[in-house]
Amino acid sequence: MLLMEMLKTNSPSGCEDEMRELILKEVGNMEHFVDTMGNVIVHKPGCGKKVLLSAHMDEVGFIVSKITDSGDIKFKTVGGILTTVLVGKKVTIGKDRVMGITGVKAIHLQSGGERDNMLSVSDIVIDIGAKDKASAEKKVKVGDYGTFDGDAVEFGDNLLKCKGLDDKVGCAALLELLKLDTSLDLYAAFTTQEEVGCRGSIIAAARVKPEIAIVFEGTTCSDVFGTPEEKTVTHLGAGCALTAMDNAAVSDREMLNLAKQVAQERGIPYQIKRTTMGGTDAGSIQKTASGVKTVVISTPCRYIHSGVSVMNKKDFEAQVELGRSLLKALAE
Repeated sequence: MLLMEMLKTNSPSGCEDEMRELILKEVGNMEHFVDTMGNVIVHKPGCGKKVLLSAHMDEVGFIVSKITDSGDIKFKTVGGILTTVLVGKKVTIGKDRVMGITGVKAIHLQSGGERDNMLSVSDIVIDIGAKDKASAEKKVKVGDYGTFDGDAVEFGDNLLKCKGLDDKVGCAALLELLKLDTSLDLYAAFTTQEEVGCRGSIIAAARVKPEIAIVFEGTTCSDVFGTPEEKTVTHLGAGCALTAMDNAAVSDREMLNLAKQVAQERGIPYQIKRTTMGGTDAGSIQKTASGVKTVVISTPCRYIHSGVSVMNKKDFEAQVELGRSLLKALAE
């Protein structure tokens, strides 16, 4: 399963090299190029509508901001990460994957006020086992990128856990869809820096100037104990998710209705994402040139933007199948 190979890569925003190398290997002799932002853009020429498929290569992570005299690593987050999921995690830093552990002052040493208050990133350090600053600087430099660490593990009923599901699921879907024979003038953009402002997709869309764009994502799922039904957003195992609207974009009504119609006709399980929070590359692509008809198809992921996101493989299969069926409908 290609997705499992992707999940072995580290690709925090601005440092997507490992994912890019894997994708370039997979696209092989297909017409493609890498632009100035590091986006990989693949083209399958056709005489039909110009359609752009898009998924981002980057994941949330952190960047080293300081090395203390005691050899601890201070850092800033890259992308949206709650401090509550940062503590007590195994992480890796840099190309050499220097192992570290995130830690805070032990509960025994905290005052009552400290225990009651939400941690900030400045309260957390990464311990790489260095005895002092000089020792740490032999392995890690200020400006090095890092990510959560952890193997992809299958468990339960068709579930898979790993960091970086957002949006390695989307990239895996794009590679599957590039196998499709179609009359469409088809482009696939594997974009950079989505987690820090959808930057790569701005450039990719401006280059391609598509008529239609389909964005493939890993999206929020909160169907766990204690979450009110109105805040669950999506459910694992209920199919891929279609976005009607979020903080960055409003899906084109015609494209959204077509996606729902195709899913219903072909028995593809889907659900509507029930929140307008967040945003995707659709927001920047939609506003390109004179405007682009966009729609977003996602795989729901529990505990998103953490080191242990969880997805249902059947939802991913539905995401790919709906993408494939939607392209066929557009070609017809």
